[in-house]
Amino acid sequence: MDAIQAARELGKAIQSDARYMRVMQAQENNDRDKNLQDQIGAFNILRSQLNAEVQKDDKDTDKIKEMDTNLKAMYAKIFENENMREFSDARDEMQEMLTFVNQIVSGSAGGQDPETIEFQQSCGGDCGGCAGCS
Repeated sequence: MDAIQAARELGKAIQSDARYMRVMQAQENNDRDKNLQDQIGAFNILRSQLNAEVQKDDKDTDKIKEMDTNLKAMYAKIFENENMREFSDARDEMQEMLTFVNQIVSGSAGGQDPETIEFQQSCGGDCGGCAGCS
């Protein structure tokens, strides 16, 4: 089997993984949640309005601050929704799996033994509260 065929097989394995299925189910639940969709729609409208206000030559800083405060409140409200929290958790778990897969592929391409490559948590770049890089 060549590398491209192996990648196609990997794609099939990812799509049959429970983490992938959890993300897909969570996305479907989000799509069916009318209240959540209404909140996301309102958030997107306000975000567009804020971006338009920021782009103006004669910016109204008080209006921008108010819109930004409202946008942050709307974002927090969206993440109070159980379906959105489930989707976010599922997506994070899926991303961790994909990061590990990429580490195995990259390490293998660099000459490492794919059987011995262990998951390495990557740094998010925010050092606040970090115990230090190893």
